[in-house]
Amino acid sequence: MRIEKTLQRCAATVLAGALSTFGTGVPHLCARSNQKTEAACCAAKKPGLATKRAAAKFAASAEALLGTPPTSKGEWGILIVDAESGETLYEQNADKYFVPASNMKLFTSALALAKLGPEYRFRTTLETHGAISNDGVLNGDLALVGRGDPNLSNRKFPYELKEEFDGPQEKALVELADALAGKGVKEISGDVIGDDSYFPRERYPNGWEIDDMVWEYGAAVSAIVVDDNTVALTLTPGDQPGNPVQAAVTPATPDFAVENDVSTSAADVKSDLTLTREPGANLVVVKGTLPAKSAPRKLVLAIEEPAQHAAVLLKRMLEERGIRVGGVARAQHVRTESSGEPIVLAEHLSVPLGEAVKLINKISQNLHTEMLLRTAARQSGPWATTEDLMKVPTDFYATAGIVPGDVIQTDASGLSRHDLVTPRAIVTLLGFAQKQPWFGPYYASLPVAGQDGTLEDRMKNTPAAGRIHAKTGSVEHVRTLSGFAETPGGRRLIFSFLSNNQGGKSHEAADALTGLCVAMLEEFNVTPPKRTLEHKHLQ
Repeated sequence: MRIEKTLQRCAATVLAGALSTFGTGVPHLCARSNQKTEAACCAAKKPGLATKRAAAKFAASAEALLGTPPTSKGEWGILIVDAESGETLYEQNADKYFVPASNMKLFTSALALAKLGPEYRFRTTLETHGAISNDGVLNGDLALVGRGDPNLSNRKFPYELKEEFDGPQEKALVELADALAGKGVKEISGDVIGDDSYFPRERYPNGWEIDDMVWEYGAAVSAIVVDDNTVALTLTPGDQPGNPVQAAVTPATPDFAVENDVSTSAADVKSDLTLTREPGANLVVVKGTLPAKSAPRKLVLAIEEPAQHAAVLLKRMLEERGIRVGGVARAQHVRTESSGEPIVLAEHLSVPLGEAVKLINKISQNLHTEMLLRTAARQSGPWATTEDLMKVPTDFYATAGIVPGDVIQTDASGLSRHDLVTPRAIVTLLGFAQKQPWFGPYYASLPVAGQDGTLEDRMKNTPAAGRIHAKTGSVEHVRTLSGFAETPGGRRLIFSFLSNNQGGKSHEAADALTGLCVAMLEEFNVTPPKRTLEHKHLQ
């Protein structure tokens, strides 16, 4: 796979979507009368003249933006509603299925906040069933027990505008190793174990593609996540053409052996790199050229066996602190029956979930989102199959008022190409979320146009800058954006723009989405209609 193309594919602001036809009708959210009660539909307020005029103007803008190739060759779903009244302002294909890409994170992060609460903290422990002698010998194995903490790393919290780091990549493990050494442990007679049995073993959700598994955005799922289950391969060119390019993997791990066939080219020659890794293999082959005296090139690669990787890292850290390990580093994927409760020798508590969710949605972190779904599900015990896991959100979606069947979910993050949702499902979810006690951290987690996250470089110098709080989504041929719009007149809108079957260049759908956001803010910037008594009781 060519690295230049791959890095473009995994960037949250690169891939795009497409469009088909448009509509100017503005039926209320309860337009699908077969899914709503007759009383609710009868109570719905019909769109007024101002709404119809605004919808007609928006439809004209949408037609201009999306009515010509290449954007017109695909499919688009659009739904815009007034956040206060629930009145539908514009819709097109709102009840059709679309691949949501990372808009799926809106569902998972809402589920996690609802089930776990914003103050929930993940707990990671060092445990043993052995005993520590007076001379500091731990007679038994030492287990690193993971419970889904996505931030066993050196990230700084709270997240403010951009991702920041402090200290070594495996900082959380360093702290646990220091804590164990501080207890006077000088020797471990048994093995160092990476225990990820808290989640049933399923490294790759249904619908992830083979190319995904090489890169950080497709890192293997595990209850242990050390530095996002990744390592960095850094390529450093020489000063002169023909010089060898140095390759280094950090942190050092036996998971990767690098075959380096990259050379230094003339300074004015564009870099040209190819990386190959066969599934299940630890050999990484890099070929191509890097310009002389250019900055080192960092490639972030995914670990395939996170628990084993964590055990190797922890064993090395313990040995660096003078703790002798008699056994080996190994993984444990199924919890074994042992007599008595384990002794907890050290523990690490995560940042509150509300802070973790902000990072996840701002930067669109796939693996972290998978942790949220599994942790929420694990509160009711382990599941037997992947299908059982994906049934967990069903009750929550029903509580949120989402019509059964409007969400077909095969993973938590949206990297799966098998996920399907309707624009109406997303808008319904967001309408439900704004009424919940956890809405504050949920809303704060959404990227803001022209300011931060995956929208930092989009919509700058437009009327949408600072007014669109929304989740982006990108996989090949898919471009999505859903969230909230705050109009200059003080009206809040909830919207979902989903595009599939995109065949154009990367910027075209992004430009179209920007245009839709600007048109939405301009055409629906009117005084919100007052709700009737009946409207106040509608969900």
